[in-house]
Amino acid sequence: MNEDLRLSALLAHPANGGLRVVAGPTDASWADVVIETAEAALPDRGAAGIAILTAPPPATPWQQDALIRRTRDRGFLALAVPGAEGFGAGTRALAARLGLSLLHVDKPMQLAKACWHLIEARDALTLGYVRKVAQSIEYHAEGLSDLLRHLSSSVGHGIALVDSEGVLLEAGGRLDASVHAAIDFAPWLDLARSGVGAAASVRVDSPSREGLRIAFFGDGLSDPQLSALAVAAEVAMPAVAARILIDEVAEVSDASVSSAVLRDFVDLRGAPDPDVERRMLERGWRTAGYHLAFRVIGRARLDTFQLLRFVTRELGTFSADSHATTSGRGVTGWLTFAEPPPAQQVEGHITALRGLHVAARRDFNVATGVGSLESGSAGLTESLSEAADAARIAVDRSATGWFVRVDGLGLEQLLLAWTGNDTFVPAARSLLAPLQDGGGELLETLSAYLDHESGIAATAAALGLHRNTVSTRIQRAQELLGVDMADPEARLALHLACRAVRESG
Repeated sequence: MNEDLRLSALLAHPANGGLRVVAGPTDASWADVVIETAEAALPDRGAAGIAILTAPPPATPWQQDALIRRTRDRGFLALAVPGAEGFGAGTRALAARLGLSLLHVDKPMQLAKACWHLIEARDALTLGYVRKVAQSIEYHAEGLSDLLRHLSSSVGHGIALVDSEGVLLEAGGRLDASVHAAIDFAPWLDLARSGVGAAASVRVDSPSREGLRIAFFGDGLSDPQLSALAVAAEVAMPAVAARILIDEVAEVSDASVSSAVLRDFVDLRGAPDPDVERRMLERGWRTAGYHLAFRVIGRARLDTFQLLRFVTRELGTFSADSHATTSGRGVTGWLTFAEPPPAQQVEGHITALRGLHVAARRDFNVATGVGSLESGSAGLTESLSEAADAARIAVDRSATGWFVRVDGLGLEQLLLAWTGNDTFVPAARSLLAPLQDGGGELLETLSAYLDHESGIAATAAALGLHRNTVSTRIQRAQELLGVDMADPEARLALHLACRAVRESG
């Protein structure tokens, strides 16, 4: 024997013959394994081992008690027998009192083979895992999640894709947080333990995503099992890395298509178009109902696809129909409701979107804008436009945590968001260029005049000038610009141009 055989390791073995603990110690370990057809054939020796019987046990309680006593008297510390779950409470109590682990097993010969794997044939255990991994790789997976599910099912242990922050995907169980914390992400191969849990992990060679590891995990794993699973993880890793790449290419292509569909829809500005409607429906995007749009944009350069992946994952926790896609230097999305949601529910979803924004800012330098609740196809277009305006405003709103909802803004701020684009600002500067001479006093006076609703006295007081000076400057500005200040539309255009130039520095 290389080392004692632990009950926990047997219970963790995927092919243990249906082993289950009925009574007695659960933390047992044994130095020997004996398999016989009946108790009478067991050797009379103090082996401190486990006895595996292939024949069914006696049916009467006194005979079951006698079986327990004789097995323990022969020096065995455990008895595995078919039908042990049918033993009565008295027999179970006797086994516990004698320190005998009473075990039920569906397939005794399979249990014996599992014992052999763990104490005599570790290479066979490793080869068994490798063979199952190879079979899984040949399976046609629909995606990474499907591949992990098949690997877990074949190998018989949990499997997880992890990074230093947590579990990204898992199948066949839940990787305990303490085991994840014990994983060393630096080496190529790592064996980690915490409490009863353990994991064998290997670094994933992914050209697009750093810091990933694939880990087989479980409770009660022995050192031989953990070492064998480490080899299995190494064999599985190339298939996992390839699947990640395949899925990412597909996701990027899908994001590009969905982004184009959204752009075409927005360009229609609410006008009907059967082709665009069909393409939206093919993606599960409904224009009927009520919509609440949002936009997340980068305040600095970022990977919009990684941002989309994060936003999509977070939206999965929302109790509403949600959609998102890349758009420009950010992500645009919306929530859809079949019926008009009450105000309290809308506020709850906006709070959830704020939580999404806060979580996103841990990894991305972003600003988020939220539109108002609107209905129908035209309403969705309107809410998307509002969300884009609010996001542009949010970029400079540190006081609000770079999160702005359009319902909390005034008309002036929305107009300024619209005028703050790369087309309007240069045009505004060109329009106001004649006022820049003389230190810009004409531009300053005109801006103050328009801010004070064309009031000469209010402007003079704000600038500390005489009323005649203000009147002279405004008259001069009109002459240089060639505009009629009595025209409301001209006055609005000048006001927006002055504010846009001032805001842009």
